[in-house]
Amino acid sequence: MHTTETTLPGVRLIEPTVFGDERGFFLETWHQARYAELGLPECFVQDNLSYSRRGVLRGLHFQHPHDQGKLIYVLQGEVFDVAVDIRVGSPSFGRTAVAVLSADNRRQFYIPPGFAHGYCVTSESALVAYKCSEFYAPGTEASLLWNDPDLAIDWPERAPELSAKDRAALPLHAFPRERLPVYVG
Repeated sequence: MHTTETTLPGVRLIEPTVFGDERGFFLETWHQARYAELGLPECFVQDNLSYSRRGVLRGLHFQHPHDQGKLIYVLQGEVFDVAVDIRVGSPSFGRTAVAVLSADNRRQFYIPPGFAHGYCVTSESALVAYKCSEFYAPGTEASLLWNDPDLAIDWPERAPELSAKDRAALPLHAFPRERLPVYVG
């Protein structure tokens, strides 16, 4: 297994070891002890699965309190995945990290608590799996505006399909600071 630090401290791109032969392949999508050796201390409590068609953009979502760390990977298709540092006081506040995740490249994207997360489907459809370190808490969830000009995310889709919640999202500068996590250095 190989891990690469992204442009955001703590956000990692993981390439699991793949064992393949003429029959197909095998890989571990999660092994607590091995991932802890890589510095991923999370204990995951919830697994999620999301299916979407091309052009659907989900995000940029977060919860606070009950901030979630996430380990994301794609079982079918391809997505453009984004993490945004929303921790007040962080040296990288408002900065982003991106990764292309697909069933073919088998990469995983680890996003620690304190970050917003979203993705856009770039294949015909995509089946996305992710582990969460906290349970879903509806009263604490929020969405950042996907095309917030201050974030300057170069999304692959200029007019994505969005949920009503994501269409009504606020830009980062408009969020009351008490609604955002605080950086602990």
